Amino acid sequence: MAGRFEALGHEGAVPFMDMKVEEGQTLSAFAALEPEWNTLAAASGSGPFQRHECVSAWISSFGSGARLVVLTGRDRAGRLVAALPLLAEIGVVCGVPARLLVGAANTHSCRFDLIAEDPKSAGRAFLAFLLSRPGWDLLRIIDVTEGGKAWAIHQAAIEAGLPVGAWESERSPYLSLPSSYAEVLATKSPLFRANLRRRRRQLERLGTLTVERVTGGPALLQRLEEGFALEQRGWKGREGTAIAQDPRTRAFYTDFAIAAARHGYLSLFFLRLNGKAIAFHYGLVHDGIYYVPKLAYDDSLKGCSPGLVMLEEAIRDAIARGLSGYDFLGAEAEWKNRWSSTTRPGHWLFIFRDTRFGRALRKAKFEWVPSARRALSRVERTWRNS
Repeated sequence: MAGRFEALGHEGAVPFMDMKVEEGQTLSAFAALEPEWNTLAAASGSGPFQRHECVSAWISSFGSGARLVVLTGRDRAGRLVAALPLLAEIGVVCGVPARLLVGAANTHSCRFDLIAEDPKSAGRAFLAFLLSRPGWDLLRIIDVTEGGKAWAIHQAAIEAGLPVGAWESERSPYLSLPSSYAEVLATKSPLFRANLRRRRRQLERLGTLTVERVTGGPALLQRLEEGFALEQRGWKGREGTAIAQDPRTRAFYTDFAIAAARHGYLSLFFLRLNGKAIAFHYGLVHDGIYYVPKLAYDDSLKGCSPGLVMLEEAIRDAIARGLSGYDFLGAEAEWKNRWSSTTRPGHWLFIFRDTRFGRALRKAKFEWVPSARRALSRVERTWRNS
């Protein structure tokens, strides 16, 4: 019979079969995990956003003011087999202050998930550990894809009878890449193909078009700044949401790019007109998939659609290098859906403590507030029609 390992909590030990769960609370302890963390991420098929360097860049940029809670699970041989980076903070749920454990992620993380060889076992072990740990009312894990490993924690909570909830955050378009670009075009309408040709000709009349792909090197920081500046000159700059306008956001994308280049999966793209950047992709190539967390184009050339031409070039390049997919990330948009073959839903997962307060929070989040919003919507429609 297999022996029992322990989840080392703040109130004694919680036994769990064949896994020891521990909590790390310091940046130095987290940094020391990098080699085995990335070995586990690769073995379990995790994407670039679950890799140690991405999580580390995020914590350094956005994690100040919250306490680090990094859960790790080890097997009987001491090998890392599961990991989940969380933060402990005081937040507001439906207008009520609450003690939260939240995934170390935000919109800039694009995706978040549990890393585990055996998600079901890890989900049960981590939940058992957290239930032994005082000081939280709600565990919230954001932007988990359909079928992601963190759903195992949610399922374990359901089996334990805890109050839970989930809601879809967005659907990210995804394009499965065939063996040739001609096959992509064959699925498009004549009008679509004609528009591609017309936009390219419009730009070519203005000068020489070139494409640059940057994977690292001494000019990396200069190229990043060039891409950030292009984004800031557009609508995001006018709305105050450009990367360069927030020091934390700039630090995250810069640090992540440097680390991704070091590990060999950075893929910045520039479309240039007479040498000047007119479109930019902050891209990553990982396990045969091209991801685009950020992009920008020159607003002054909007009528020529430099972003569309850049997208076509990136898809051509991905197919030429034998990649299997193009992940647009973010929410659906008309321009993405014109290319994509499917969408990948993302969800926010909520696990509430089984206390009177936790159950009330769950009811407020998933019953009372939605009911009030529906009632208000009905009243507004009545007023408009009266």
